[in-house]
Amino acid sequence: MKSRDRIMAVTFALCMATSLFAQSAKPVVLATDELKQSIPSTYFFRGQSATVQARNSGGLRIGKDSLIIAALVDTGGYATDVKQKYQGLLITEVKINIGGSSLAPGEYGFGFNADGKFRVMDVGANDLLATDIKSDDSLKRPVPLKFSEENGEYRLYAGRKYVVIKVE
Repeated sequence: MKSRDRIMAVTFALCMATSLFAQSAKPVVLATDELKQSIPSTYFFRGQSATVQARNSGGLRIGKDSLIIAALVDTGGYATDVKQKYQGLLITEVKINIGGSSLAPGEYGFGFNADGKFRVMDVGANDLLATDIKSDDSLKRPVPLKFSEENGEYRLYAGRKYVVIKVE
């Protein structure tokens, strides 16, 4: 009976260790090929579907099976007030932290806004979080959108502007 209890205890400990390892796996910036397979061609937000700009996208892989992806979308058909806040999609399969605010797994709209804030909105364009945008003036070749690892931080860039995204 005691050996059975030990086996169960060891099995439980291994399961817990595996679970913790999977949750704490270091994110990896997605390669272009992986990104192309993950980005949707259109995205529904605020009552409309918009074309996704796959060339202006980025992503992170967390562990074996989880992704965080972001991409710019064509906002031509949206009302001016929505276009001022909404520039892209953010899909996360894990809980993340942006600027000190937690964000549950889900699909969202985002924008790097003229007021110096990065906003994340639900599918109805309701603000969920807003945080200050940082600027990286030393960035040599800014692009419209990308993920990058800088000194252990994972940054979502729009040109030289960025926010830090942490996996919780």
